[in-house]
Parts: sequence; structure tokens; C-alpha cells
Amino acid sequence: MSIPTVDVHAHVLLPQIEETVAGAPGHAEHKDLDARRNGPASLRAGGKMIGERFERLTRVEARLADMDAAGVDVQIVSPSPSHYHYWAARDLARTVSQMANEATAAHCAQAPGRLHGLGLVPLQHPDLAVEALDHALRLGLKGVEISSHAPGRELSDPALEPLWARAAESGAVVFLHPFGCTLDERLDRFYLSNIVGQPAENAVALSHLIFSGVLDRHPGLKIVAAHGGGYLPTCAGRADHGWRVRPEARTCAEPPSAYLRRIWFDSLVYEPAALRALIGAAGASRVVLGSDHPFDMGVDDPLDRLRAALPPGGELDAVRGGNAVALFDLKESP
Repeated sequence: MSIPTVDVHAHVLLPQIEETVAGAPGHAEHKDLDARRNGPASLRAGGKMIGERFERLTRVEARLADMDAAGVDVQIVSPSPSHYHYWAARDLARTVSQMANEATAAHCAQAPGRLHGLGLVPLQHPDLAVEALDHALRLGLKGVEISSHAPGRELSDPALEPLWARAAESGAVVFLHPFGCTLDERLDRFYLSNIVGQPAENAVALSHLIFSGVLDRHPGLKIVAAHGGGYLPTCAGRADHGWRVRPEARTCAEPPSAYLRRIWFDSLVYEPAALRALIGAAGASRVVLGSDHPFDMGVDDPLDRLRAALPPGGELDAVRGGNAVALFDLKESP
């Protein structure tokens, strides 16, 4: 048996969701907030980028061609984070998650064996989240994608405990992929909303999961952090120091850095030295290949970048696909 090359960070665009939410109460305010956070230059550039990559975001044939060009055998496909819509009221939120789950499953079904999917859950309505997770799993999806927070609700919120418990019990993967940063207008130029905002949100969200004891209470929880976990892995020493010296931070059973080896991280950190540092912090068994296909902050050559960071051997093969095969319960190639 050979180990397939598995890209765990790739997206599908689902225009039908945007058609469904358009004009709903709260949608205009959501768009205004998004505009303030990103700024006009980034909104223009983002719209142009989506237009240029629309086929690659929606057509399976284009996706498979990209995968073949990059040497990727399998993709784990998640909805574009723009589809979270955590502002939505209950009925609309349920509709959004169900539509995302069904459309992602249908997209992946066009290339069985090569494409596997993740769904969405409405974090803003925790009582619906388990329902949405179960819906995704019934459709054959491998888990769900979530952002770093919902309005007024951090990932440490006790109301989300049933979601973590069900994910751990079912073996579902939870892909943590931030969308939007609460630093708001401070990041509204130079594309800082993404360049700085995404890594910051990753670090904040993971810190909430660690310090609140979520990972202590649910040791079987499978969390995969996009973008290499953002700033957290490189600042784990500061977190450990705070845990030792501040009583209000002594809320998890072990030093925070210990939890890096209970979380999985994608390899999308761009530079070989950064990837080696991530592997040093989390361990080679906790890093999986990720490209952010096909967005412009992603990379078209994730496998080449991995090979630039690691020599041939067991660690490279683990990150290239072995870890993902086990994490997502995939089959190895014959």
C-alpha cells in the first residue's frame, strides 16, 4: 500500500448560499461590517480574484486538474469561509448549514476517492450545532469547518460543550478556519485583515480551547488548525510562562504548549524554516499538508514546499499524507 498525498485545506464556493441569505434581516449589517474590516481596496481585489478563480472554486474538473498539476491525490474540501453567516437567525442558520453540507457532499461525490468534504455548523446557535454536525456525517462528510468565534461567543463558551462532545464521540474532524478579525478597522488596509488577522484569530481561538479545558474534557477531539495555527505555535513559551505565574491562567491541566501535540496543524506557513519550526513545536505526527486551494493566499505547490522543508523519509511521508489518512479515516492507495 502506498501513502496518497492529501491536501486537507481546500475550498468550494457555493453561490446558492449567497442567493439564499441575500436581503435577510442582518445581512446588510453583516456586509457593512465586512466592508469596514477589509477596506475598499481589499474588497475590490477580492472580488476580482474570486471572478478569476470561479471555475476552480466550483467545477470539479478544474479542481482535479489543479490537483494533478500539484501532485495531490486527495483533497479535503470545505466550504468557502464566506458562507459561515454567523449573523443569521435560527431558521436561516439551519438552512445555510444544511445547504452547505448537501452541496459540498454533492461536489465531492463527483470524484469519489479523490474528494472528501467538510460541512458547516451554526456556532451562533449552539443548540443547532450538534444537529448540523450529525447532518453532515449522515451525508458522508468527514466533519465540519468552523470559524474562530461567532458574534458574542468564543470557542470556550460552555454552550458549545455538546458540540465538542459529539465531535469527539463521532470521530468527526473540526477544521478551525477563521474568517474575519475583531481588530476591525485597524486592519482595513494593505490586506492586513487577512495577513495579520487570520493568524491572530487562529491564536486566540486555539488559546480559548486550551485554557478553558475543552481539550482536557474532550481528549478525543480532532481539531485541525488552518494556517499552521497562526501565531500560537511560535509563542507557546509565553503562554507557558503565563500559565505558570498567573493564577487566572492556570485553568488547563498542563502547560499550554503540551496541547500543541493534541491538535493538528496544516502546513500552510509558506517558508521552509517556518514549517520546520511548526513541526518542532507540534511534532511531525500533528502536521498535515494544506494549500488553501484555490485562493490567492494559498499556494499552488504545497508538495514542493514540503519537500523544501523536509528530506525524504518518514516525517515527509507523514505530513504529505500519512497523518491525514489516519485523521480522516481514508484509504491508502493500492
